[in-house]
Amino acid sequence: MLLFILAYLGGALTIVSPCILPVLPFVFARAGQPFVKSGLPMLAGMAITFAGVASLAAVGGGWAVQANGYGRIAALVVLGFFGLLLLLPSLADRVTRPLVALGARLSESASGSGDSASTAATSFLLGVATGLLWAPCAGPILGLVLTGAALQGASVQTSLLLLAYAAGAATSLALALLVGGRVYATMKRSLGASEWLRRGLGLVVLVAVAAIAFGFDTGVLTRLSLASTSKIEQGLLDRFRGAGAPATSAATPAGAALPIEGKMPPLTGAVAWLNSPPLTAEGLRGRVVVVDFWTYSCINCLRSLPYVEAWAKKYKDQGLVVIGVHTPEFAFEGDLGNVRRAVRELAVSYPVAVDNDRAIWRAFDNSYWPAHYFIDGQGRIRHHHFGEGEYAQSEQVIQRLLAENGARGVAGGVVSVVAAGAGASADLNEPQSPETYVGYLKATGNDNPDGLIEDRAHVYPPTKPPPVSHWTLGGAWTAGAEAATANAAHATITYRFRGRDLHLVLGPGANGRPVRFRIRLDGKPPANDHGADVDAAGAGAVSEHRLYQLVRQGGPSREGSFEIEFLDPGVQAFAFTFG
Repeated sequence: MLLFILAYLGGALTIVSPCILPVLPFVFARAGQPFVKSGLPMLAGMAITFAGVASLAAVGGGWAVQANGYGRIAALVVLGFFGLLLLLPSLADRVTRPLVALGARLSESASGSGDSASTAATSFLLGVATGLLWAPCAGPILGLVLTGAALQGASVQTSLLLLAYAAGAATSLALALLVGGRVYATMKRSLGASEWLRRGLGLVVLVAVAAIAFGFDTGVLTRLSLASTSKIEQGLLDRFRGAGAPATSAATPAGAALPIEGKMPPLTGAVAWLNSPPLTAEGLRGRVVVVDFWTYSCINCLRSLPYVEAWAKKYKDQGLVVIGVHTPEFAFEGDLGNVRRAVRELAVSYPVAVDNDRAIWRAFDNSYWPAHYFIDGQGRIRHHHFGEGEYAQSEQVIQRLLAENGARGVAGGVVSVVAAGAGASADLNEPQSPETYVGYLKATGNDNPDGLIEDRAHVYPPTKPPPVSHWTLGGAWTAGAEAATANAAHATITYRFRGRDLHLVLGPGANGRPVRFRIRLDGKPPANDHGADVDAAGAGAVSEHRLYQLVRQGGPSREGSFEIEFLDPGVQAFAFTFG
């Protein structure tokens, strides 16, 4: 909420910037003119100009996101430059002087148009001039919003912050139009205080840039991510992720016609397409389509991917198109470089839409990872399945839809999948601990006596072993919204779990250096019960943001005590999952 208030105030305060003063007399002169012919065109001209400036900034921010690590550095440089503009008015004046001069010339031209000064065209031109003059003044504050979005990628918060900013600017302009010249003198007198406010904000920005650049607060970026900035949406939708998502499907009696569940929504809004040019719902007419919503650190998604890949290959020549929609849960899953690497390492061959803005997710009104939607040749959804399992039934739906679509000799039987590592199938009938988040936003089962200390470095003392499906932190940690970050070497997490397999979503520190770790199972090295990402002695390393399989027991699901000790600082721990 504080960010939205600051964005609104930032928009409102732009009117007191010195470079807006040359155009304000012309704005005030129109306070008594007819609104339709004067005020409305001027507002439209200003809005269009603002939209253009914001769009250019957003494009630049999008490039920074695509550039992965280098883009983060570039975004921090831009953020630092904006901080200097706020701190040093003389620098801001020199940087914005060309645009100010251009806007002044436009304003002078419009005001000198004689009897036509009140026409809609002239008022629109004045709005453009106002926008050109206002945009450089707003640039530093508006840039802070857009650069912060660039660091984390596009999200609902970006749009809402820009809306709040525009509302603040509109409020100031409305005040100018209503009050007129009486407020003009007051603005001049307030410039001194506003300049000190701008300088103070600039200093805070530069300090924040330094802190982020040196990794002193690795939680800042994740707290601005899609998990923490869309809390209501995340709380309602993401709580069913993974193990919490029941394996449900549309029940259809054997031999009965598949129902029509609705029309296939559009596939617009993806920030990128992998393995294919962009696809459209209209262009897929005449083909049977399976849409698979997944994200690469979701264990349930990883276990269903081999089946989806097998369907894509088996029925490709008979008219089936499989589309993976990668919709991230954690901020790192929205990094295009991470997604490309995951698609390559997981050997996903079918088209993948990178749905960072959740546009396709919302179009399908989806709530689960994984979720499979089965669409016939006429573009109608005929079946769905949420979660793992029921692969044979899903494949039979594909066969029926292909036959309905006129395919001849549709392959029978069902695929046989033997996956290794994290993708190996789990026994869903055995009891297991639930998916457990470590970040405080959705954390459950924490058994530290004082709970999680939010957003502050804290040394968690040793505790007694937690009960089943509970966990504790030990050592120096900062508990963030999405993840807990180890502030020193030898930080630990202890979990009393029930299951055959144990996975933990982890990421290296802000500097990207690998973080070594050691695990113990019931107080001993795991030996033959080690997972794919750890050896028999319990040693491993976190080198990238992804899901790590740490325990894979040879026998059935059972209760056990798990401890992981990180030998280096900086690791980020996101969520446990089991199998």
